[in-house]
Amino acid sequence: MQTLVLGIGNTLLSDEGIGIHVLNYLQTQQISQKTVNLVDGGTLSFSLAPLIEEAEQLIVIDAAQLHAPIGTIRYFINEEMETFLNKRQSSAHEVSLIDLLTVASLTDRLPKRRALVTVQPKKLDWGTTPSPELASAIPQIAALVIQLIEAWSISETAPAD
Repeated sequence: MQTLVLGIGNTLLSDEGIGIHVLNYLQTQQISQKTVNLVDGGTLSFSLAPLIEEAEQLIVIDAAQLHAPIGTIRYFINEEMETFLNKRQSSAHEVSLIDLLTVASLTDRLPKRRALVTVQPKKLDWGTTPSPELASAIPQIAALVIQLIEAWSISETAPAD
């Protein structure tokens, strides 16, 4: 199974860049480069559509307004992901993630498994590092991403009933 892990955000806007910071952390972990493609999606663009369409599994990491305490981590799987994205009022990105998923869906190439891993930001103004609260959450976010990859891998190799 080819898994695309897409870190998104703007690293010039403090916590907004958390997806990229987590991606950088994941690059230091023991992840199979044969089955996992770690991609810096920046602030998103339609050029990412082919990568999403080629992936069998997709994990996106981003900061999001969760109306929760700073540093709260939540994840949304498959249809929950699209539901959450459709409810978002705005996106700081050039193209919204839901736009990219819609393109993949229209071409019948939406990844079989999808997850959005989010964290409640503290600040979204100028700064090249995340707030201390989000910086300390990076290992937890990365561990959740790795758990998803491993769980999906196990379910793919499990014998059919």
